[in-house]
Parts: sequence; C-alpha cells; structure tokens
Amino acid sequence: MKALVQRVYGPPEALVFEDVPDPVPADGEVLVRVRATSVNPYDWHFMRGEPYVARLMTGGFGLRRPRVGVLGCDLAGRVETPGSVFNPGDDVYALLPHGAYAEYVCVPEDLLAPMPSNLTHEQAAAMPMAAVTARVALNGVAAGQRVLVNGASGGVGTFAVQLAKALGANVDAVCSAANADVAVSLGAEHVVDYRAADFTRSGRRYDVVLDIAGSRSLLACRRILERDGTFVAVGGPAGRWLQPAGHAFGALAASPLARRRAVLADAVGCPDKKAVLGEFAALAERGALTPVIDRSYPFADLRAAIAYQEAGHAKGKVVVTM
Repeated sequence: MKALVQRVYGPPEALVFEDVPDPVPADGEVLVRVRATSVNPYDWHFMRGEPYVARLMTGGFGLRRPRVGVLGCDLAGRVETPGSVFNPGDDVYALLPHGAYAEYVCVPEDLLAPMPSNLTHEQAAAMPMAAVTARVALNGVAAGQRVLVNGASGGVGTFAVQLAKALGANVDAVCSAANADVAVSLGAEHVVDYRAADFTRSGRRYDVVLDIAGSRSLLACRRILERDGTFVAVGGPAGRWLQPAGHAFGALAASPLARRRAVLADAVGCPDKKAVLGEFAALAERGALTPVIDRSYPFADLRAAIAYQEAGHAKGKVVVTM
C-alpha cells in the first residue's frame, strides 16, 4: 500500500510517498480502508518536531529523529476485515494517535465509531481531532452560560461554536470580518473582528473564554471573565522552542494572579473518544453539527494540504480524500 512516510524532521517536502507492507490486524483490531483524512496542527508539529521541548518529553516526538513513521490522526473509512463489533463494509471514523496518512490502517475496535449516516467520508474525516478538542474545551459548560470563542473560524473554532450552541450556551465569536458570516451561520450571536477591535475591552462578560487563537493572555482576558469564569487554553502561536505550549502553561501560571480559573484542553487525553464520536454522530444526524471544509485535496497532494493548513489561514478544515 501507499503511505506518506516521515523519516526526518522538516517541512512537508521531507515527507515521502512509499510502498509499505499492508498492515495485518491484531486481536481486537480491524483493517480499515482509509477513504479520507484531514490535517491538524497536531500532525505538522510532529512533522517538524516543534516545539523542541516536546522532543524531551516521554512519549514525545523523538530527540533526533521522529518516533512516528506515518502521521495523520483523523480517519474516515470502510472496514475490510470482520471484528467483534464491526463488519466488512461498515463506514467508520476514528481519532488515532497516528497512521491515517496511508491507504489502510489497523484500528482497535474500541477507537472506532459508526460514521454519521448523513455525512460523506470527507465530512466525517474533518471531525475527530478538531471536534473532540472543542468538546473537551467545553467540558462543564451549561445552558444559559456565555461563551466566547477566540479563533472561531478555524478547525476547532467552527466546531466549538456549534457544540457550545448545542449545549445551550450563548456564543460570541472572535475572527476576521471576512469569516463573520460563517461564525453567525454556525450559531454565534455576536462577532468581533480581531483586526478592528480588542475583544478584551468590549465590556461584555463571559463564563468561559475558549482561547484557540492564543492572541491574548489570561491577564488581558480577566477583564471579560466573570469572577467564577474559566479561561480554556486550546492553542496558540507556533514556535520552534516552546510555543504553543508556553502560551498554555503561561495561562496556568498566571491563574492565581488573575484570580480566574485556567485549564488546558487536550483531545489526546480524552478518556472515551469512541463515546464522544458517537455523540457527534447523533448531533450531525439531527443537523446540529456540520463540518466546515475550506479545501479538499487528493492523497497525492497531501504535502500541499499540510503546507496550506500550516500557513494558518484555513476557514474550517483541510481534508484529504483517497
């Protein structure tokens, strides 16, 4: 089978298409033919081995060379071999540690969920990492609360607006004026153009601020957070040495000074991804959750898809079809 293989750290051009042996499922796994995948910052951080501090962490990137041979954490496809739960021909999707940038992958059944029946493979592949991250970030949000999503037009942000709305929250969005109509169509009640105004000086108050863009500190956001409000660090500007981790951990360190609660949103650590994907399927099937796709690339152009997503201007998700 064909796979996009990583041998060294570097730009997308350092990734190489190779013929690799077909995977053989172990006990508890099924073979899935990948029909679509998508690109996330998670993937290209591993591709570049940045921030460098992550190379020193247990289970991290690898100090001098990557530990991961095939990237890609989002998968939508069709089951090829029978398992205890899934049968050949079942359409499924999953959030994987890695490995989706290939024609076939062996997936533990406890990571697989039935694909939303009203979505294509392309749409379903846009969901796992970004939507799970958004759902983890919104943990504890209750109906009637006010939520601000900073970075509302990106992959995580477009899901965060919809999921917050589905939870019964009142949602405001921060994005560019060009993307304001998208945020409104997803459920945002008020949109701040970050190029024209400082949302931390809007005078509006929130129970939860989801900081996906990483453009303001917790101390700045203190002005708009209720006293019992929560600042959720989701992302931040990329950097070679410490960022975006530095921005997130800086928020935790500043929490006592700001006298506001700060937490980190980590989709990788989500304890039951399969159950969460099942929730997403139900929401999608009733029209409450719709992936926003900026561009779709064929598998042969996966490196170009990674480069486009890494540039940071995608509206919604960048997906890749097989």
